[in-house]
Amino acid sequence: MARNLRWVVVLIVVLVSCLVWTLEASEGDADPLYKSCVDQCQKTGCVGDTCFHQCKFFSADGKAIDGPWYMQEPLYLRWKQWDCQSDCQYECMMAREEERKRDGEKPTKYFGKWPLHHVYGIQEPVSVAFAALDLAIQFHGWVSYFILVYYHLPLQLNRKTYYEYNGLLHIYAIIVMNALFWSGVCHSRDVDLTERLDYSSATVLAGYTLVLAVIRSFSIHDQSAKVMVTAPILALVATHIIYLNFYNLDEGLHRKVIYGIGGVELVVWGLWAALTSHPSKWKLRAFFVSSILTMCLRMLDFPPYKGHVDAHALWRAAGIPLSYLWWSFIRDDAVFRTTVLLKKSK
Repeated sequence: MARNLRWVVVLIVVLVSCLVWTLEASEGDADPLYKSCVDQCQKTGCVGDTCFHQCKFFSADGKAIDGPWYMQEPLYLRWKQWDCQSDCQYECMMAREEERKRDGEKPTKYFGKWPLHHVYGIQEPVSVAFAALDLAIQFHGWVSYFILVYYHLPLQLNRKTYYEYNGLLHIYAIIVMNALFWSGVCHSRDVDLTERLDYSSATVLAGYTLVLAVIRSFSIHDQSAKVMVTAPILALVATHIIYLNFYNLDEGLHRKVIYGIGGVELVVWGLWAALTSHPSKWKLRAFFVSSILTMCLRMLDFPPYKGHVDAHALWRAAGIPLSYLWWSFIRDDAVFRTTVLLKKSK
């Protein structure tokens, strides 16, 4: 047991090191050549040989000019287009990065993000694909868990499950799939609304998983104790969401909050993994170690490979097997707790 605790401490130190270690990059959107390109594009509607229909309906001072309806493309062709400013920023960014590459300079960030190639109007196609796959794995895990507890395990006379954390897991499934959905939407179109929905959903998920970790790890069954655990976490989550949506959409602060909550959650899971005699403790320990490595991967920051795969995309990919492992442990836990409670009831 003492040896297990030492390993937990070592892994937590690794996690803290990941939190401290970050790579900084200069802001390409402050580059005078980039800014000049965007300004010129918004006036002419072109970057080099690439021109945008939507820019032709803006005057030099940025005011919209209505064009005749027959000059507008139909919706099924316009769905993948952004507005004039977004298209100009994207094309100028890619053009400037080509110039930097020819000059032997390293890639740089624009508005806090690495330059990624768009595919059919999707801003981060690889991250979107991995988020969709992760959502599918979560849905599969939830359905398989549902079938297990309601059709393969004994039920009480009132048709309720013996597994006391059943309700918490159903809520978790809905919250995590909602977070993955809005994450995919935000990676497709990173605008103010989708960013707010993504950040808010991620905050709810982080807070709820911490509640779930504490309740399950410490086997809390008393309702008043559950309220005492949930109330401060709920207050933190609500305060952060209100701050982001009504005061300042601060990405840096959001990351710190998410990393902080996630770090505490991993400490809770790690302590339980080290001390428990659960028959599937190896899955719990594998989940704990993999979660730390995945969080470290999320904190890495490097230029995208081939303009498509960045650290965030790799983090999304790493979350897919982690989701499968999580639901595998939950199914084992449901069988274990049902067996224990059935023996007690006899």
